[in-house]
Amino acid sequence: MPKNTVQFQKGLSLKRFLDTYGAEEQCRERLFNARWPTGYKCPRCGHTKHYLILTRNLYQCRNCRFQCSLTSDTIFASSKLPLTTWFLGIFFVTQSKEGMSALNLRRLLGISINAAMKMKHKLQHVMKAADDSLALNGLVELDDAYWGGKRSGGKRGRGAPGKTPFLAAIARNEKGHPIHMRMSKVNSFSSQEVRKWSLKHIHHESVVISDEFGPLRGVADSVAFHGAINTSEIYHNPDNKIFHWINTMIGNVKRAIHGTYHAVSSKHLPRYLAEFCFRFNNRFYMGAMVGSLIRYSTVTKPMPQRILKFAEDEG
Repeated sequence: MPKNTVQFQKGLSLKRFLDTYGAEEQCRERLFNARWPTGYKCPRCGHTKHYLILTRNLYQCRNCRFQCSLTSDTIFASSKLPLTTWFLGIFFVTQSKEGMSALNLRRLLGISINAAMKMKHKLQHVMKAADDSLALNGLVELDDAYWGGKRSGGKRGRGAPGKTPFLAAIARNEKGHPIHMRMSKVNSFSSQEVRKWSLKHIHHESVVISDEFGPLRGVADSVAFHGAINTSEIYHNPDNKIFHWINTMIGNVKRAIHGTYHAVSSKHLPRYLAEFCFRFNNRFYMGAMVGSLIRYSTVTKPMPQRILKFAEDEG
């Protein structure tokens, strides 16, 4: 039986990571190249000529005299943590299949729990922004799901109290294998909400398959084709492949969140879902995931604590 190429890929070892990112100057060089891959460019006027003010680690534009730091206007802005700590946190978050809690980050990085929590949420915010820029394409399976509520006793399924609704979708390739995943919290299950979500996250030329749950028909107006399948009998067929992957991924993500974080508030659920989607969508390139998240961090606006504590946007 052939090996699973995703599971058996080398990834990025801790030794190799430390060889690349182990010193502050190495991290500064990597961040500079990620932010300005073709050389420094003034954020204000776009001029490329600059001075480096060594005493303050600032770049000054020769044209407009605007000064900026390496981390200004990025997710690392105003942080007191060294880049070596940030990048090591990125390594642990991206290379851990089941996720990395803030408590574990605190222990591994030797920082306070507040600093670890801020880092965790900021990196999740970057992951969500990165994944939101990718629209699912091709053959897409769509399903409704819920987070939270009573785990034993009480009403189960749709309409159960205390549950947070979210949409789950997987794009499959011509062989039927899952390629990209998207899971997004929504305000409610209504045709209007589903349509709004699909316009943002599903390419208009896609073919979408769902069950016959009424609100999911809201996707029909924004894609090339929408098919609704009666699922009452298909799960009793051992040869059935429809919705296999979407149900598997929903179950995997729920178990991983429960196992790693134990409790996740509804208002922060979008960030946790985005974390798993980002790792899944980049799973073919585990070794490059650290560099990818660093690049995305340079184009993600700063997230002050007063904003970080609020909920992530729906969808």
